[in-house]
Amino acid sequence: MLKGISILRTRQPGKRLVASGNAGVVAVWMMALICLLAVVWQFTRISLAEEKAMRAERSREKAAVLARAYARQLSRSLDQIEQAAQGLQYDWEELHTPDLLERRLRRILRPSAGVRIAAVADSSGRLLAATGLVEPDVSGTPFFIHHQQRAGNGILISRSTSGVLPEANLLISRRLESGDGGFDGIVMFAVDPASLADFSDESGLGHNDFLTVLDSAGAPLLTRVGADPRLASGLFRQAYVAPADIGVTRVESRAFTDDAARTVAWQRLPQSGLVVVAGIAERDMLLAYQHFANQRIAVAVAGSLLLALAAAMGMRIAMRRAGRERRLAEVHKTYSIAVDAANEGFYTVQALYDADGNLCDFLIEYCNERGAELVGRAKHELVGKRFLELYSGSHAQQLLAVFSAAMESGYHEDEILASAHGPLGARWLSRRLVRSGAGLAMTVRDISERRAQEQALSHMANTDPLTGLPNRHWLMAFLPPAIEAANACNGGMALLFVDLDDFRHINDSFGHGAGDELLRQAAARLKSLVRASDHVVRLGGDEFTVVLQKVQASDDVARVSRLIIRAMQEPFDVNGQGQHLVEASVGISVFPRDGGDADTLLKHADLALYAAKAEGKGRFSFYQPGLSDKLMNRLGKEQALRRAIAQDEFIMVYQPRVETMGGALCGMEALVRWMHPERGLLPPEEFIQVAEDTGMIREIGSAVIEKTIAQISVWQDAGLPVVPVSINVSALQFDEGHLRPLLVACMRRYRVNADLIEIEITESSMLGGGDLVSGQLAAIRELGIKLLIDDFGTGYSSLSQLQRLEMDVLKIDRAFTSQLRKESSANVLFNAIVVMAHALDMRVVAEGVETLEQLRALQLLGCDEVQGFYVSRPVAASEMPALMQRECLFPPQRAGLRLVSGD
Repeated sequence: MLKGISILRTRQPGKRLVASGNAGVVAVWMMALICLLAVVWQFTRISLAEEKAMRAERSREKAAVLARAYARQLSRSLDQIEQAAQGLQYDWEELHTPDLLERRLRRILRPSAGVRIAAVADSSGRLLAATGLVEPDVSGTPFFIHHQQRAGNGILISRSTSGVLPEANLLISRRLESGDGGFDGIVMFAVDPASLADFSDESGLGHNDFLTVLDSAGAPLLTRVGADPRLASGLFRQAYVAPADIGVTRVESRAFTDDAARTVAWQRLPQSGLVVVAGIAERDMLLAYQHFANQRIAVAVAGSLLLALAAAMGMRIAMRRAGRERRLAEVHKTYSIAVDAANEGFYTVQALYDADGNLCDFLIEYCNERGAELVGRAKHELVGKRFLELYSGSHAQQLLAVFSAAMESGYHEDEILASAHGPLGARWLSRRLVRSGAGLAMTVRDISERRAQEQALSHMANTDPLTGLPNRHWLMAFLPPAIEAANACNGGMALLFVDLDDFRHINDSFGHGAGDELLRQAAARLKSLVRASDHVVRLGGDEFTVVLQKVQASDDVARVSRLIIRAMQEPFDVNGQGQHLVEASVGISVFPRDGGDADTLLKHADLALYAAKAEGKGRFSFYQPGLSDKLMNRLGKEQALRRAIAQDEFIMVYQPRVETMGGALCGMEALVRWMHPERGLLPPEEFIQVAEDTGMIREIGSAVIEKTIAQISVWQDAGLPVVPVSINVSALQFDEGHLRPLLVACMRRYRVNADLIEIEITESSMLGGGDLVSGQLAAIRELGIKLLIDDFGTGYSSLSQLQRLEMDVLKIDRAFTSQLRKESSANVLFNAIVVMAHALDMRVVAEGVETLEQLRALQLLGCDEVQGFYVSRPVAASEMPALMQRECLFPPQRAGLRLVSGD
């Protein structure tokens, strides 16, 4: 009895402890849920505040972006008009004749910029010329008085004065100045406001958003609201004066006629004083925010209900588990705390022996939770079990072999990949076994993340990120064992260096995005042409390497090379920008014939590629001994050319062009020569091709333009009768769009008029440059510089292109001139070219005239000008003054050729 009472007394405190423990658990559970509820609603409140602030900031950013974009667009439109006015000012002293002035006005009229009428008035306000109906006297208009009283080249934008320009609502005017800087009249443009309001990014405007243009006094000139293409009346109740040149602010609803508050951004245009304003309606932003807020509040309410349900369920579960927790025993307490908290799996196994003393199995004495998790089982399913009870077949035998070896050696460590069909899937595990007495202690660690990082780093180090192909690093690691394998089986292997010809033109003309897309497509084509055992590698830039393994004959390699070249010749469709054509050159080295190691094979393939490119585009070449000497010669020439550019070793000579009938000097061609410090004066044939291939022609071409215009200025200052000088320009000089600015800068620096400068381009350059070259040629011609087609007849002639580009002079290649009087068909063809050129309002120059017979034939064919050794060889600038002062440049004994009979 006493014993029972004693036992009863020892159990009561335990019950009270459990009860208090349950109450504590419930209290903690409830406090946790209350905290979670507070967190949910606090998070909701903060997220709503952040969302509202974010949307307000987005409105500010959107308004600023719209104002900036529209300001750029409006600036471009005004710049076009300003350029037209500047072009008129440039030739103003020569354009006072009404007919010439009206013709020039019609040429510079730009309907695409919204210009409907262009007119010019003299210093008294009297109208000189106009392309439409304009008041004949504008002397009393505010804009005329403004330009008359204020010196400066800026444009003025104002509302159209009634009766002055009836076809437009906006008037853009600019002051014209005489040679001494005095007021000499104005040029006026009538502009349709709708064209200036035509915003290219209308998708960014909401229903209540607006774009407006204000004059310097804050009065609206034009306004667009939403996506409606029609112009609207101004939204500001009164004139809005921008406080700074650029800014963003919130404007209250009372400032607008529709009583809608807005975020307003503005940007002032420095060249005109106009202010571009973009307004983003606040009500649209608040509507979107309210929708977001309703969703967030609904989520918070649902979360609160779920937390309440979880609280009820948790209280019930906590009461049930409280009874079981007090029965847990402290088994290996200190050991369990240390091991179970570890991130590694831990096992202890006992070796089992049969009656003969042979090791036959292992018994799992202990494992922690992590260890059980790593094999995809529960802890109680493992402890107390033998290996052969858990595993069977080859897997069981493999485990027994590893553990037996560890028992013998005392230590074993390896890394294994778990089966993809197992409970863990394909995971990498590190396993270490250490003998302890009659058993083993094993630790298992999941190293999947580390192995994934290693594989990712290896992939990054060996893969080209643009094309996904192996890179140079991979190739240098792959080639040595591949060569050893080929040597071991007496097999062959080939390396093909593939280079895309003229690829840099794609990057220069269409941007690196288009170039990257073309490289990806080229990589895909190369992979589709080779076998699964072969490899395609990107070395960098536009260079690829193809590794052909198990090659039996050179014919097989040549066949693959032809396939590659043909595949690269197919047009590439890049980002919807049309089809682009490139070609490929291939250099080939073959193992073991061309080298026994990777470095030698790569070097020889590179030399073969150089040989292929030297033969022309779209070719392949096998390595041949002796190519190294050619490469060194080429590199030496490139280095010498770079030194010549740095030390300015180029000089200019000039060859006259004369009138065919009278022999009078009418022009000259500027020709560049290289004054080599060792070899003397070198003709263009010695260096122009290398300059074209390396891109150095851009620097040489810029120097030629600078030297030629500077020389024209020297002749002018000497009072000589200077005639126009033509300058040869390479197609590569159009790539970066710097040709026109360079010409303008040189003309201003040396005070040379545009009518003394002519630009020569070859026929193939003109027809192969596309819209990029065409646009720049048109811009150069607008300066008043004449355009000449050089070497006509040697390229792909396109009459429609000639007509569209409005060229001024056609220079027929010497190959046609040399056949005159020799073949009747040559005379017929030459005559057809002359008739065609005259029909297109172009003058004709015959190049390479060397004999009297050729001159007579050209006179009969109606050729306008001649150039060649019969007239004069290219001479230095110091010899040109004497030629400029002669009336006829034909040889003296042939002076009678000025009058030609019909014989």
